Amino acid sequence: MKLEIKPLMPELAADYFDFFENRAFTDDSPYRCYCQMYQMTKEQASAAFDNVDEADMGLAARRVAERQIETGILRGYLAYDDGLSIGWCNANDKANYPEESCVGTHFYAPAEKREKAVVCFEISPEYRGKGVATALLQRVIDDAKAEGYLAVEGFPVERGERYEWDWSGPVRLYQKAGFTKVSERDGHLVMRRELR
Repeated sequence: MKLEIKPLMPELAADYFDFFENRAFTDDSPYRCYCQMYQMTKEQASAAFDNVDEADMGLAARRVAERQIETGILRGYLAYDDGLSIGWCNANDKANYPEESCVGTHFYAPAEKREKAVVCFEISPEYRGKGVATALLQRVIDDAKAEGYLAVEGFPVERGERYEWDWSGPVRLYQKAGFTKVSERDGHLVMRRELR
């Protein structure tokens, strides 16, 4: 594997959608999204989806994600193998998330806290277990340090066994990267890595 990690920029939007539409959910995953919901309030989600027919929900979600990428609201990293997008990590300044997302998550912290949140991973099924999520998380940490952030937090679910579609990442992923549990919230652990 020739792995490369790139921060999501508007010029990589085609790679982002290619990944989500052609490789992300090819294993009967129970999830289908563009990772746009964590950046939306309930009011924004209502405006975007309330009057949309069920058959058009995917297109409506894509349009939201397109706007979020273009404006920089949706941030994170794409993983590539020899130029093909094969993984994603939603990682952003905690100040860029709403105080409560439309799905009820609470990742927000004021900008002066200088904290990043890692809220989602999606890896193509054939690339799972090969270190892609580890490489994505390490890139988040490295960039956060370089950008002057004080900490990175992740929000895994504690499970008794491996879960194939563990979108928040397994606890051991964060532990291997030097994160420690600091609390629990919304059914998730809060794992934190201090950067100073």
